[in-house]
Amino acid sequence: MITRPFVKINLGLNVLRKRTDGFHDIETLFVPYHDITDVLEIIKADDYSATIGHLESSYSVAEGQLVQAISEDAKVMITIARSEGVGWDPLNDLTVKAYRLLDKDYGLSPVKIFLEKLSPVGAGLGGGSSDATFALIMLNAIFALGLSVRQIAQYASYLGSDCAFFAYDTPMFGEGRGELLSLFDLPESFDDEYDIKVVVPEDVSVSTADAYGGIIPSVPKNSLKDVLKLPVGQWKDTLFNDFETTVFGKYPGLKNIKQSLYDAGAVYASMSGSGSAFFAIFRKSI
Repeated sequence: MITRPFVKINLGLNVLRKRTDGFHDIETLFVPYHDITDVLEIIKADDYSATIGHLESSYSVAEGQLVQAISEDAKVMITIARSEGVGWDPLNDLTVKAYRLLDKDYGLSPVKIFLEKLSPVGAGLGGGSSDATFALIMLNAIFALGLSVRQIAQYASYLGSDCAFFAYDTPMFGEGRGELLSLFDLPESFDDEYDIKVVVPEDVSVSTADAYGGIIPSVPKNSLKDVLKLPVGQWKDTLFNDFETTVFGKYPGLKNIKQSLYDAGAVYASMSGSGSAFFAIFRKSI
């Protein structure tokens, strides 16, 4: 089975308070963005891969672009390809953790995982979280586990704060750590009137620690849901991502990227998640 895990953007992101478990309560609107995807294939161990030939011919093992590992219990073989190189242990990839999570409850048979990593890492777009949740969705189908979307989202929430969102392909309002989700409708005309463009700065990867470092949680005067109901043209002065304060302080050049998007005619521009990627909303030409 082959899928293309999509990424997300965040329309507004308020860091409300520090929790006793070390996490933070937030509120944000997760919006799917399909123009950037990874390619994920998962098969049973005895099956043949449809993607390995492409990966082996397109990526270099010697340059660290193509890595492969087999778990000690031989239940998971994973291959990851990334043009910039794979800088993490493949067996610690979230797709493997997704397999382990379901294997613990359902005793899955061995699998092979093939991940072509096309989405940026450390950009606030949730590519790794998406891979994890798509792995759950695929394993549910491959092994006929019969899990509902809600159950998959519950499993996903154990893997990361924004993972549960990717069980849905629609805007979702996130609360708690980001795992408490509810439907939220953007204006009916939004897709007809506006285009979204994502910009990923080169050579800037922002860690969660960087984003949260020095941040002062606070509850805004106007609720995010109320702000999102305003006309898009008013978002520039009312819809904020709290992480911009700390991230811009550490990476001042990112602020210039945001301004450049407004200079290019964006109606609204913001960093996505904890950065470093930005998105801009442009009015469509008539």
